[in-house]
Amino acid sequence: MIVDDAVVVRRIVSDVLGGDPNIEVAGTAANGKIALSKITLVNPDIITLDVEMPEMDGLECLKEIRKKYATLPVIMFSTLTTRGGAATLDALALGATDYVAKPANVGSVNVAMQRIRDELIPKIKTFCGKAVGLQPSTVPDFRVKAKPRPAVRPPPVRPGLALARQRVDILAIGVSTGGPNALAELMPVLPSNLPVPIVIVQHMPPFFTKLLAERLDSKSKISIGEGAAGDLLQPGKALMAPGDYHMVLRKNGAAFQVQTNQEPPENSCRPAVDVLFRSVAETFGPRTLAVIMTGMGQDGLLGCERIKEAGGQIIVQDEASSVVWGMPGFVARAGLAEKVLPLPQLGAEIVKRLKEGRPTWQPLAS
Repeated sequence: MIVDDAVVVRRIVSDVLGGDPNIEVAGTAANGKIALSKITLVNPDIITLDVEMPEMDGLECLKEIRKKYATLPVIMFSTLTTRGGAATLDALALGATDYVAKPANVGSVNVAMQRIRDELIPKIKTFCGKAVGLQPSTVPDFRVKAKPRPAVRPPPVRPGLALARQRVDILAIGVSTGGPNALAELMPVLPSNLPVPIVIVQHMPPFFTKLLAERLDSKSKISIGEGAAGDLLQPGKALMAPGDYHMVLRKNGAAFQVQTNQEPPENSCRPAVDVLFRSVAETFGPRTLAVIMTGMGQDGLLGCERIKEAGGQIIVQDEASSVVWGMPGFVARAGLAEKVLPLPQLGAEIVKRLKEGRPTWQPLAS
């Protein structure tokens, strides 16, 4: 069911979704109040929900949906503005499953339709493939196609001796679908005296990443901000890649510096986890701790391969606590992860691994 106050938007989204043989548009609504009255009649498998609507907006509608339909997938349809980003983060905190940004200034209706087709349809099929009657072969499989690799096994330890793990000088995190809420649970767990810097890629468009970083910063003991070209890495500070920009790390004398670019997307993403992780592997090598959390697709797999080849450590979020076990699933099934953990245990594991190295961060010459 499509919920949007704009007739043109309802028509465009209906045409896009109706063009897929595995999806049926069962109904539309011009505001949240009408949508609530239609749910029992239409019995939708998923809802696309506009944020700004008259009479009852998307956030109020979402609150009411969650009171009666706790597991019904809801994808927010948000504008690419600061206001739209803030409302999207509010919606995700209220229980929205995911969001899609409305195409803006794309030049033509056909381009807008293609953008919606590329971003919305895969999410619909992922969140409710069985519910919309899809055959297994038509549902995107984000979990089982990684190239098989032997499991990473630590060397045997003689009784009475502790295994010395390579010290960590950088924590790199990659996350996508379900990421804002997962980061909101992870980041406040990290202590204020965290001895290393943190770099993060969360798949989000412009405006959204800055707002997310600010919200996480307000709830966390460490400092969290959106990364910008020239920023220096500092212990106890997290930098999030800005929307529509890749973020990479470069050594500058004794310091480490952030650089950004708008080179082509990788895995249809910009920022991309693979881009950041490759630069982390090149810059910090075996002194890297990488964490892959909930997310659709396989961004981060190739970057984790580089980190593992460089001797770094990798842990991933488990399937049960992930909204989508795509990104972490690929890494786990490729045998690259040392541990697969529920979200509530990731923070403690990270702190433990950081403490096993040197307690204060001092950049090393490459």
